[in-house]
Amino acid sequence: MAILPIVRFPDPRLRAIAEPVERFDAGLQALADDLLATMRAAPGVGITASHVGMLQRLVVLELSPGEVRTYVNPKLLWSSPETTRATEGSVSMPGVTEEVERFARVRVSYQDLSGAEQTEEADGFLAVCHQHEIDQLDGIFWLHRLSRLKRERVVARYGKLQRG
Repeated sequence: MAILPIVRFPDPRLRAIAEPVERFDAGLQALADDLLATMRAAPGVGITASHVGMLQRLVVLELSPGEVRTYVNPKLLWSSPETTRATEGSVSMPGVTEEVERFARVRVSYQDLSGAEQTEEADGFLAVCHQHEIDQLDGIFWLHRLSRLKRERVVARYGKLQRG
């Protein structure tokens, strides 16, 4: 497993839409393994191929140690009318976080690393992570879920950290 270089904000690749994965082979497994190593080194709890500049619809999550989940071509199928607020950040913008409002529950479809179709319902932190990472695959960086004022404050804090 290799640790890959992470694309940093404001790189325009973070706003690009990822392409569907079509080949379910050893190369995809290797990329998933590299994403896991990269995410752990960052550190983070979720990462997409987009975060390392590869515009493929691949997500790796590890919400608790050793519980690795891999999602290929994930899609949001349903979301609850209820919402929740959670603190979010990004491996592409380390050191800053902010509260983001998301749907409280979601249902996603995806493929596993062998290409088998799957469906999953989630609530709590997992639901937030699904929405955050699917947004990233759709070219929506988490900052764009914030009000303009909050977004400007986060960008200013991040700029300060980069100079610091």
